[in-house]
Amino acid sequence: MDGSSVTENDLTLVLARRASALAHSELSEEARELARQCVLDYLGVALAGAADPLVQIVFDELAEAGGAPQASVMGRSARLPALAAALINGAAGHALDYDDVNMAMPGHPSVAILPGLLALAEHTGACGRDVLTAFVAGYETACRIGAAMRPGHYDLGFHSTATIGSFGAAAACARLLGLDAEATATALGIAGTQAAGLKSQFGTMGKPFHAGKASQNGLLAARLAARGFSSRPDMIECVQGFAATHGPDFAPQAALAAPPRGLHLFDNLFKYHAACYLTHAPIECARQLQAAPERVTRITLRLDRSCDRVCNIPAPTDGLQTKFSVRHTVAMALAGVDTASLRVYSVETAHDPRLVALRDRVEIDFQEHWPQTLSELEVELDDGTRRQARHDSGIPAADIAEQGGRLTAKFDALVEPVLGVARMRELRGTIAGLDNLGDVGGLTRLAAGG
Repeated sequence: MDGSSVTENDLTLVLARRASALAHSELSEEARELARQCVLDYLGVALAGAADPLVQIVFDELAEAGGAPQASVMGRSARLPALAAALINGAAGHALDYDDVNMAMPGHPSVAILPGLLALAEHTGACGRDVLTAFVAGYETACRIGAAMRPGHYDLGFHSTATIGSFGAAAACARLLGLDAEATATALGIAGTQAAGLKSQFGTMGKPFHAGKASQNGLLAARLAARGFSSRPDMIECVQGFAATHGPDFAPQAALAAPPRGLHLFDNLFKYHAACYLTHAPIECARQLQAAPERVTRITLRLDRSCDRVCNIPAPTDGLQTKFSVRHTVAMALAGVDTASLRVYSVETAHDPRLVALRDRVEIDFQEHWPQTLSELEVELDDGTRRQARHDSGIPAADIAEQGGRLTAKFDALVEPVLGVARMRELRGTIAGLDNLGDVGGLTRLAAGG
């Protein structure tokens, strides 16, 4: 069934058919390499985020309950039930807000899909090529549902990583379990009735929790569907279903429109600044215009109005809030602070008098109907000089091999302090050979604590 024949009455089943039918042989080497890069990046940020206080809280709660040792927990020696590992590892992967993005959702696909998928793969002894295939199936499903719900779902206040991500995780886990189209549609229904998460939690521990819940929701949905649990097979489009209750812009045809390069995966955007992705274009502009803070008299930032409800905390008080303060991240970049460094997002940075003074000079000129990833910045200096920069962070890398080099450097910087050099290199090499890995449990155990 092609996109032209999709109606508002059968979208869930059409997406389920696509996800369940996807084969590893259909994926080009470029697509497989990009999928491996997503795994590399996710594991890097999850290992670096594993010691975050919010992750410790979630871990303590679930470890206290215990259960069957089915899956590894990132950065820890404990093994827990797969559902518990999915929640903890998802929260760890999003704790630093340093994980990848796709604007079709719009949100963070890999961190919603991979934690549950890898936990399931470890528990079942799945091979690497099946995991990569399932990941792409889930990734495409999430992006297609997100495209059908744009922009109203996100604009209403739903965090798509949590909501749309639950569908992606369910599709991926269903594919790994070998469920047919009808059972996959059931899994999507079970995921849809669990899907939740609000943007009002941005800047709190609730946002990383969303990613863990999405992965856990999807894993649970697929496992219940495999056991014969019943659900609506048309959850996305039915009366009082997900689309009807979660947004005003449902467009089923948009879900099946062909992405420019054949897969939404090719539009994946990796992060090189450890902050909300909508701050990245402003940060890049500010990096071009670096100036001594005392010389800056006025700063004008132009970006889409929707960013006001995502990353405009006016006076952040801690490191987590600075990640969602476009004014503060602009001030950091203008002053030459390394926004890729995890340690700079701190209480000290939030209250640094130089940065606060610079932040307070930022005037935001919100634009209507701009791409969310586009920004313009104008800086006026004390001698009257005006300098301008423009950047769009929504353009995917054209050279996947070059991108791989950048991601390797990011991975090494994040993982070496956690695992040490030898284990870091072994983990990186295992990810590079994922297509030929006979049991993914070897990879997940490498990412666990010694």
